[in-house]
Amino acid sequence: MFQNPVLSNALNASGNLGVLSAAASGLDGFISSHGGDVDRIFGVSGINPELMCHPTLSLGLGSYCKVLEEAAAQSGCDNFGLYYGQQFKPQALGLLGYIGLCSTTLEEALKNFSAAFPYHQHDTLIRLVDCGECYRFDYRVEHAAIIGKRQDAELTMGMLLNLVRHRLGSTWAPRTVHFEHPRPEHWKDHLRLFDAPVLFNQPCNSMLIPKRDLNGQAMADADPMLLMVMQDALQRLGAHGRQNRDVVEEARGLVRGALLQGEPNLEQIAAGLDLSGAGLQRRLRDQGLSFSALVDGVRRELALHYMRQNLSITDLAPLLGYSETSAFSRAFRRWFDTSPRQWRNRQV
Repeated sequence: MFQNPVLSNALNASGNLGVLSAAASGLDGFISSHGGDVDRIFGVSGINPELMCHPTLSLGLGSYCKVLEEAAAQSGCDNFGLYYGQQFKPQALGLLGYIGLCSTTLEEALKNFSAAFPYHQHDTLIRLVDCGECYRFDYRVEHAAIIGKRQDAELTMGMLLNLVRHRLGSTWAPRTVHFEHPRPEHWKDHLRLFDAPVLFNQPCNSMLIPKRDLNGQAMADADPMLLMVMQDALQRLGAHGRQNRDVVEEARGLVRGALLQGEPNLEQIAAGLDLSGAGLQRRLRDQGLSFSALVDGVRRELALHYMRQNLSITDLAPLLGYSETSAFSRAFRRWFDTSPRQWRNRQV
């Protein structure tokens, strides 16, 4: 039976508000090994390093996705999530990983893993679809405030790959792998890692797993009793976390959508949260924020994302709710102490 390092914390944790910190196991060391500045990357992303020591504590999903994107950008490793997922063993994933490992068969492991994932990570589409000869594992972050999701998607597919390879060996390959994001520059590394066709610009992040590969494959460390304990502990964390809304993150998502119509309005955003304007302001003050600072932060994050996507500078103003390009340029200089064009030239 497993000597489980995560159960001791599970019963005392306050609930999962985003994603359990086991999903960032070893992240600080991996960032350092790729030349990144851990303190700077964690600071920009709003990650408390102390949480990384407790696999059943919760990270904000937006901060988690952002830290992966920042690590890729600041380390210069464009395939950061792909490589991080390549070395991510199921045991490192905490409760969710052990749910797969404690299952009776590999087929059950996939089903149990998929069923438990929503408790491990909120605001995410997870499904295991029976497609006849194959199972299709679908994954997509659906949090409205999260824009940079590529590194997380590649990491998650790597985690799933390693769960299957834990039983079938390092040479096992899926039939196909799909990603939502555009094909990256070093896309051949994806082909090498998955040893399968990899398609980009797809409707969902997916992996197609032939059923014949799963037939009769018993898990070496199956433990039905421990499996039930793990499932119960994870469900308790996930259910308790859903009772504690992260109003600030929800507001960020609504602001992001409202920017396409111009300047976001406090009362409209508050109404979308079933709050009064004064009620939303109180919730923001509790987090040390004002509504204008919230909007400014969303714009700053979106601007950086769109600039990295090489969108035309003249096209960025309306995407950020500005009526004129000059207003966007002034805001960009205030955020980054440089003009958009100068910033982009430095990235070449």
